[in-house]
Formats: sequence, structure tokens, C-alpha cells
Amino acid sequence: MKNETDQNGFFSLLKKGNKSSAVAAIGNVIIAVCKGFAFFVGGSGAMFASAMHSLADALNQGFVFIGSVLSEKKPTPRFPTGFGRVINIFCMIAVLVVTIMAYETIKEGWHLLQHPTGATGGFWLSVIVLIINLVIDGAILFKAMKEILHEARVENVTGLGIVGGAFKNVGRAAPPTRLVFYEDIVAVTGALLALIAILVTALTNFNLLDGIATILIGFLMMGVAFRVGYDNMVGLIGVAAPEDVEMKVIRLILSDKDVSDIKALRVLQEGRYYHVEGLVELRKGFSLADADDIKYRVKDKLIADPDITDVTLGIIEEDDIIDLVDRLIPL
Repeated sequence: MKNETDQNGFFSLLKKGNKSSAVAAIGNVIIAVCKGFAFFVGGSGAMFASAMHSLADALNQGFVFIGSVLSEKKPTPRFPTGFGRVINIFCMIAVLVVTIMAYETIKEGWHLLQHPTGATGGFWLSVIVLIINLVIDGAILFKAMKEILHEARVENVTGLGIVGGAFKNVGRAAPPTRLVFYEDIVAVTGALLALIAILVTALTNFNLLDGIATILIGFLMMGVAFRVGYDNMVGLIGVAAPEDVEMKVIRLILSDKDVSDIKALRVLQEGRYYHVEGLVELRKGFSLADADDIKYRVKDKLIADPDITDVTLGIIEEDDIIDLVDRLIPL
């Protein structure tokens, strides 16, 4: 009981919180303050949109970090399946924040199209702030990419392979990491759009670009809201694990010398963890006590995987009909 209490203690859970969202929240607070100051000095609509986006990111990632901490709580008698889906609830709150900020950004962009203002000062301040933005958000995005590979258990990937690997495996990452990844793609793109708008409006008379860039940033934010919202809606309902994860579970079960087949199997993803339910066929001739020992041996093997948090197995005697064994992918 003491060990379970220690695992659910505040500082213990805090250490398990999603590091990408924590770093992103701190970084975006700094960026939002800098952009807000640059907007008041220079009056750029694109800078306003970018500041709104950074503020939304900071709030979201703060919410998501709290959710990731709570989702690490161990199962209790009242909540026997654990708290994995708590993070999906917090991500849905983040989606609402992004949607509101996106609406305000698009509305400001439309206003700028109707009443273009042009450059009003603070040019170099705005440029420096956006360059700092690109550096910080670029670093956060790269960290999120490496976190995706870590959570997906993809190893020996370096250089540009990290970028491709992150896009390929983002669906297997934890919801907080996915949110940081998507939001920082938009953050980097939005900072580039804002920088282009400020440079063009300062050097030419094409003042409408300020409003256009602001609206584009708003729609990018809306796109992130829909994408993250969809992912977390699926997570709240409950979604089957990726096929390669299911195959890994099948291999682990069939690697036991006394297991002949798997009659039924369901692997459910909750957050970045998996719940396994299965009906295992054992070779003929075991006593009930021996069969029970085999079941717990297989269960312990599955639980030893850091991504699997809950296993429920039933056992029956083999029926000489091949079920899941023929789906095993050769190593």
C-alpha cells in the first residue's frame, strides 16, 4: 500500500509528466510576452496573431502537462483501469482554447483587410522577436520529434531521419506529445508568415499582406484544433492499438512454450499505454493448477513491457483450430 501511495504521490507523478509539453509551455510563455510587447510597439496584425497563437500554445501545453501528470496515477479500487484517458479530457480543453484564439485571430485579420494599417514602427524589434520565436519553437519542435520516436520505441534514427520518423510514428505517441508536435509545426509556420508579412509591409505598399498572414495563421490554428480534437475524441471513445503493437503482443504470448494459440485478443490504447484482453489456448494435458501458473507467467511477461499497464487473460485447452497464430509476422 505504501508503494502504491508513493507512486501516486505529487512529486512522483510530476516527474512522470510529459516533458515536451512542460518545456513547450515555458518556452511559449516567454515568446508570447515578447510578441505582445512587439505588437504594442509596432502594431503589426501578423504579430498580434502570432502572439495569440503563442499564448494559446502556452495555456494548452500547461493544461496538457497537468493532464499528463494526472494520467500517470496508478489504478485504484474505484478506478481499476487507471487514469490514462484523463489526458484526452485535458487535450479537449486545449482544443477549445485554440479554437477561441483562432476565431479571434481570423477576426483581427479580417479587420486588417478592411482597414490596413501598414508599418507603424518597431520593425527591428518585431524581426528580432520572430527570429527568437523561430529558434525556440524550432528547438521545441525538434524535441517533440525525438520524444515521438522515444515513445514509439524507434531507435537508431539520426539527422533528417528524425523528421521523417516523427511524421511516420506520430500516431503512436502520447496525446500531449502529439499536441506539442502539431502546435509547434503551426507555430514555426506562423512565425515565418508573420516575419514575411512584416518585411513586406515595411519595404512595400502591399499592406494587405498583414491581414492575409493573420487570417492564414488563424486557419492554421483552426486546423490544429480539429486534428487534435479528432485524435482525442477517438482516444476518449477507445481505439484499437496499432497493428505492430498487436503483433508484438501476439509474439510475446506465443513465445511461451506451453501456449499453442490465441483464441481471441483485444489490445486497447489509452493515452500512450495499452490494455490487453485475451483468451489463450494451452497445450493439452495440464492440470488446472499448472494451467493457472502458465497464465500468470504469460501475464507477467506482458506486464513487463513498459507500454502495457493492464492484462486480462483467460485460458482454454487447445482446440486444434488455428486462430491468431497464422497472423504472426516472421521475425
